[in-house]
Amino acid sequence: MKTGVILLAAGSSSRLGRPKQLINYQGKTLIQKAIDEAQNSQADCLLVVLGANPDLIQTGFDHTKTPFVINPNWQFGMSSSMQAGLRFLMEKKAIDQVLLMLCDQPFVDASLLDQLITTKEESGKGIVASAYSNTSGVPALFDRTYFEELLQLTGSEGAKKVIFNHQAEVQALDFPLGAVDLDTEEDVNKFLSLYPQKNLPNPS
Repeated sequence: MKTGVILLAAGSSSRLGRPKQLINYQGKTLIQKAIDEAQNSQADCLLVVLGANPDLIQTGFDHTKTPFVINPNWQFGMSSSMQAGLRFLMEKKAIDQVLLMLCDQPFVDASLLDQLITTKEESGKGIVASAYSNTSGVPALFDRTYFEELLQLTGSEGAKKVIFNHQAEVQALDFPLGAVDLDTEEDVNKFLSLYPQKNLPNPS
């Protein structure tokens, strides 16, 4: 099964007031950290989807070595950015399954992405979703069976809608730290105080 990763990094971070993609953590921007984790996973290819402030966001990762597209319709919600990435991977990479991830979940790593892929193989389910805070969401892996439904989402509808539409076909993977995301300055300050960088391994 050929696995493509879509890293959604198109939002304007309106609640934070500055691009969350460029928050520095462990010596890297969050977007570069997410890219590195995806590239170190078992996935076959990666595509970053940019939207708001694309020139600025490109300063936060090695855009010369990382495939990316810019979604001009990013204001219409996460669904349009996901679809821009999915159409690209379907056409250019002929993927069999797609893994959706965000750059503001700092605890997503290559090991988790590999677990999603392995769990899908072992479970035989069409969807594997991360489970946290009494819900299921991204990072999540979807079989090509669901590509058309993902392409039909509109506005702020996210992949979670497809997960809920097919709960019998979903295998949940416990990932409590998936609840940590960085939407506001308070979130960022709390995160950096709870997980101070000096106590973490130096980046390689």
